[in-house]
Amino acid sequence: MICAPKLEDTVMVAGSERRELIEDERSRIIEHLQTGTEMMVYQQRPERFTVQVLMETMQVALIRSRDRIVKVLDIFQLKEVRQWATFKDFQQFNESRGSKFRRIFCQSEKEVQRDSKTCFTIFYGSEFILKSLSLNADSVDDAEKWLTGLELLRQETLAAHTPEIIESWLWKQMYSVDKTKKNSITLKELKSLLPEMNITVPGGRFLEERFVEVGAKDYVLDFQQFHKFYNLLIFENQKVLLEEFEKGPAAFTMSNTDRPESSVLPISDFQNFLLSRQKETWAENLNKIQELMTIFIDDTMRKTDYPKFTAGEFLCFLFSKENSIWDEKFSEICPLDMNNPLSHYWINSSHNTYLTGDQVRSVSSTEAYVRCLRLGCRCVELDCWDGPDEPVIFHGRTMTSKIKFKDVVKAINDHAFITSEYPVVLSIEEHCEPKQQKVMAQMLKDVFQDKLLTEPLDPEAEHLPSPNQLKGKIIIKHQKINESDHTDKMEEENGNRVARSKLDSFRKIGNACREKQIRKAKENKVLEKEGELCIWDPIDMRFYKHDCIISDNKLYYSEEKEEDSPMDGSDLHLSEPWFHGRMAEGRITAEKLLHDFCKGKDGKDGTFLVRESDKFIRNYSISLWTRRRVQHYRIFWSSENGHSSFFLTSKQCFPSMCALIEHYRQNLIEYDGFNLHLKSFLPRLNFVSHHQMGWFYSNLSQAKAEEYLLRIPRDGAFLIRQKEEPYTFALSVRVEGVVEHYLICRYNSKYVLPDIYEFFSLEDMVSCFREQLFNGKIKLRYPVTPQLLERFCMEDLSTCDSELYSEVPKDNPLGHQCKGVVDILKCTVARNAKHGRPLVVTLLNKENLKLIEFTSEILEQVEEWYKAVLNIIQSRIEKMESKTKIAVEMSNMVVYCQSIKKTLKKTFENYNYKEVRSFKDDEITKKGNETVVKPDCFLEYNCTALSRVFPSGGRVDSSNFDPCPSWKLGCQMVALNFQTADKFMQLNNALFSLNGGTGYVLKPEWMRDPTKKKPSKQNIRIRVIAARHLPNPDHIVSPFVKVELLPYTGDEVDDYSFKTTLLNDNGLNPVWLGQGNQPKCFEVDEPDLAFLRFEVSEEDTFSDAKLLAQATFPVRGIRSALTPRGMDSTTPLKVCCGIWHQDVSSRSFKSCKLRGGASMDRTCLFSTSHRCSIGLRSGEFGGQVNTSNSLLGSSNHS
Repeated sequence: MICAPKLEDTVMVAGSERRELIEDERSRIIEHLQTGTEMMVYQQRPERFTVQVLMETMQVALIRSRDRIVKVLDIFQLKEVRQWATFKDFQQFNESRGSKFRRIFCQSEKEVQRDSKTCFTIFYGSEFILKSLSLNADSVDDAEKWLTGLELLRQETLAAHTPEIIESWLWKQMYSVDKTKKNSITLKELKSLLPEMNITVPGGRFLEERFVEVGAKDYVLDFQQFHKFYNLLIFENQKVLLEEFEKGPAAFTMSNTDRPESSVLPISDFQNFLLSRQKETWAENLNKIQELMTIFIDDTMRKTDYPKFTAGEFLCFLFSKENSIWDEKFSEICPLDMNNPLSHYWINSSHNTYLTGDQVRSVSSTEAYVRCLRLGCRCVELDCWDGPDEPVIFHGRTMTSKIKFKDVVKAINDHAFITSEYPVVLSIEEHCEPKQQKVMAQMLKDVFQDKLLTEPLDPEAEHLPSPNQLKGKIIIKHQKINESDHTDKMEEENGNRVARSKLDSFRKIGNACREKQIRKAKENKVLEKEGELCIWDPIDMRFYKHDCIISDNKLYYSEEKEEDSPMDGSDLHLSEPWFHGRMAEGRITAEKLLHDFCKGKDGKDGTFLVRESDKFIRNYSISLWTRRRVQHYRIFWSSENGHSSFFLTSKQCFPSMCALIEHYRQNLIEYDGFNLHLKSFLPRLNFVSHHQMGWFYSNLSQAKAEEYLLRIPRDGAFLIRQKEEPYTFALSVRVEGVVEHYLICRYNSKYVLPDIYEFFSLEDMVSCFREQLFNGKIKLRYPVTPQLLERFCMEDLSTCDSELYSEVPKDNPLGHQCKGVVDILKCTVARNAKHGRPLVVTLLNKENLKLIEFTSEILEQVEEWYKAVLNIIQSRIEKMESKTKIAVEMSNMVVYCQSIKKTLKKTFENYNYKEVRSFKDDEITKKGNETVVKPDCFLEYNCTALSRVFPSGGRVDSSNFDPCPSWKLGCQMVALNFQTADKFMQLNNALFSLNGGTGYVLKPEWMRDPTKKKPSKQNIRIRVIAARHLPNPDHIVSPFVKVELLPYTGDEVDDYSFKTTLLNDNGLNPVWLGQGNQPKCFEVDEPDLAFLRFEVSEEDTFSDAKLLAQATFPVRGIRSALTPRGMDSTTPLKVCCGIWHQDVSSRSFKSCKLRGGASMDRTCLFSTSHRCSIGLRSGEFGGQVNTSNSLLGSSNHS
């Protein structure tokens, strides 16, 4: 259906969603606005007015006493209603005690806060920078009603049908001459009004006769009679158009066409017209046709099940926006089309977004960002310079004014996703020193928060993410520090790197020998820090001690230091069923387990389990069920002279945990007022005795064993599995990243590794090689149990593995004892409480995301190591920032849009998908470039990476360049000066009217895939027929129409444009028929990137064309039809339109045969209900103006 869009039930004000309104509440709000409200209005000076909505004309009026209207605002020109609290200019009133705000009102801080809810601003107009009207209501309730009501009326105006628009316009005309407020118009007043309506007063007794015809008395018209007079006047010159429908497909004849209501068109003929001539598939449904016809029938008695159009109503339909040239499917977002990489789209982009005029002396404004974002721009530019205290934005080395970077960022945050939810790119041209860049980075984080994209969505991806994946995200385009260009690595060191270090096969040296080797290796190294650290092992989930050295900006660490095996039985509890080890969520999990275990056993007091403390290292807790609740008791551990002690209270100590538990199972616990025995225990989940440990598998294949072991990223991982042959087993162990298998046979109750060892049990074998090197290679360090495998599935422990990815150079300060090395310069450092320790230092490698965590038994030493690492990183950062002039904080924010400065010649030699190349427009359009870079190279580059084209420095007047050559090469971000509404800005707006105005338009398939061919050429046949309500600047116009096919692809301009004849003194209802206005046929070389532009102009005194209105369309978005076109004009006229006839079809009829074997003819209107292009005189701006200036014509695509 091609009716006007349905009004949304949810009202939007200043980008924030208000609650849904029921119909009664809507009516009350509108009635309140019609009644009027007294408010303070801020113009040149504050003054109180009655603010009232005039529903007949759809205007907001400012009224002084005695009903004297001082100012009116057309609601169709209203763009936004914004609360005071979100408007920067009003916030500035509150900045100092002597501000303008307080001088006027002398208000307290509390009163200022209250006014932030009662003050609001109306933004309206058609220029780039909108006009504003600021108001202060007396109550919050009044302000809320006006905020909601104005937005509601704005939406209703946009959705209004053409007859409603005409009626509102006629009310305005009457009010403009009805000075006595009598709602009538005299003959004398009408004669003065007709020139304002853009038509010469007819001679003779024409007006008197029409007055009689509409039933006027005493030459005075009421509104209904004035409306009838208008129908007669508009019909008089255009009734000849009805003859055009007596021939061709779906022909019909109206018997009497002298008067608008003298002849009728039944619904059956109208249906035939829609189906055969207009090619409207929806017209098969008679109910939809009836609904459409009812819109244009003003007689209630004729709104039946089988309505009939009068001649005047049929012509009104032809000129209406309901008969739009625009194919509404292109006004809808296609979600599937938003799943391609960003490089596959044209992206609506702005140049020097902050400027409101020329490039040298104009004003910079945050409102320019608001306007661009609300017009669908998705890439805005910020030229950042050092300010006195914080960064500022302006056109450097010019006289343009300055605005704060912080204010711009806030404005972007408030308005970025109101028009479109798809990502916004901030193209930052950086001129600040690193110090203020750090301030910029912090501001971006504080304002945008989680909207700011700081990490890649998929680190392993090989192409850019899609707009759908980046919804609601702010992307930073900025220079990035390239580590490969600025690190101080020695080439010799790179050449000396070897594969990962091998474990020492026979490590049976004592500490003295170790220290001797370390001292020898240190002689040729400059050491920055050395000592003993505890490094976290994510497999065993505990800290191990290592000798560590920081040298040459690297952290070297040794093998785990040998710890004496406990001879006093302090670890015997590890194999006890009541010991549960470290439990996730500690006491919460223990309480749940005991509660579930004991509730089915009548709550037996004394049931217990022992677990590791989740707060203290080497401390434990007894969780005990007593009196239908769980109590927790801390078991302390201490070590003195190599002997461990366990105790609940210091009065009684035990040499082992087992001894402590056994004692309290026989004796009372006298602790914290309780006297209980430890009785039964809660066994560990899936507990098995030490004779059946989890490393043994009774049914596991060799392939599966290898899979298990390779999932554990550590050498020394092992398991034992039962083989198919009786009494045979296999020991599978990981050595140097490779899984090796060893046969174990059982003879005479012994387990034998052939020719090497004999053991009485598998447990003895494992215990032996956990202490000694197996086969002279490695110890059995990590038993691969089902629990360990499950943990690897639940969490990515590979990121904690520093061993697997370490490459240890032979020349290192730890010599052969070195197990791994961490390049500190590639890491970020942090410190926090972790793993039960009060302070743990974490080093995260930014390249491979591997981390190492270390601490020390002495807290002060942890702090010293942290500072040593931090100094290295900060020193490196300072060097990089000094050399590149880029702050690391800003560099780290750059993910997908890394600005690269390279000549056009070198652009395509080496690139990746995360880079953006920028070019001046004259680099793209120079003919010389054709020999330097072939278009195919440009297209291939733009399939993968992004490019941005911007105006050359010579365009100081903010004029725009032709974007089509850049689009044709696949350039995504073609940045134009939005403040200049010239022809090329109109092309930009036409292109981005596609895909629902999201600011992202998918490039054709042949641009995305070099293997695809371009579509075949098309022919388009255009005929301009008539127009209505053309703009009237200050006199009656004599219009002509120029039609262009853009871009020009040949040398002959006449092949791409034509003009109609000039009609004298009629801008109300001109008609272009006859021999001087024949159809024109254009050849369209690239239909995906072709535009039709319509200009309505008049000749000035020097016979030069003076633009009155224009409309620009992408060819692929128009329908073959006899259609009208809403025109964007230089004056705020709402009902200007014209009719044309078009026919479009494939150049190759064999491959694209049209329905019925005939070309598609259609009559339709250039609708204004969608986002259309802009056409204004120099210095003016249109931008989504809801006009209905219509041009009627025909076209045929072939």
